[in-house]
Amino acid sequence: MKLFIDTANIEEIKDVERWGVLSGVTTNPSLIAKEKDVVFEEVIREITSIVDGAISAEVTGETAEEMIAEGRALHSIHENVVIKVPMTKEGLIAIRELEGEGIATNCTLIFSVNQAILAIQSGASYVSPFIGRLDDIGSDGIELVRELASIIEHYGYDTKIIAASIRHPLHVQQAALAGAHIATVPYKVFQQMLAHPLTDRGIEQFNKDFEGTKRING
Repeated sequence: MKLFIDTANIEEIKDVERWGVLSGVTTNPSLIAKEKDVVFEEVIREITSIVDGAISAEVTGETAEEMIAEGRALHSIHENVVIKVPMTKEGLIAIRELEGEGIATNCTLIFSVNQAILAIQSGASYVSPFIGRLDDIGSDGIELVRELASIIEHYGYDTKIIAASIRHPLHVQQAALAGAHIATVPYKVFQQMLAHPLTDRGIEQFNKDFEGTKRING
């Protein structure tokens, strides 16, 4: 399973990219809005200079025509820009047109198997089930990922699952076990994934045991 980072913060992206674990980035209008005094297209352009992988940039238009025009403009920034399109009737029309033009799309705000099936049939390169938001309303977000993975494998679809709305490290683990192709992870959760008390205790013990040991260079 590949790891993307779900953010529009350049410093967060640069930090995790240095770890050598990052394969892509997802953004959305809410994440862009959190970054003050920025120009959307300039943020996307800078991200493409940091990460050599799929960069999801979301359209805000409501009609298919608006989404298609925005998608073309965003993709012109860089060939790695994937157009993030909402799961609506207009979104499906936009996905079909953009994919037909060779522009990869990510159908977002997926909350059911039926929605994902429609997105897959329209040609979406990626579908993004929002597991955290499903958990919030008492549904099983990971089960949705598991069902989608089974359908995609059974029928041999090329569409990739991006497990989105990740809330904690357990979601990442569960998404991997459920068959997600990608998990898009917030910066905070990446940091949480690093930590374990036994690791900290082990480092402390090793360093304590090594005190006083002679080294070649001093």
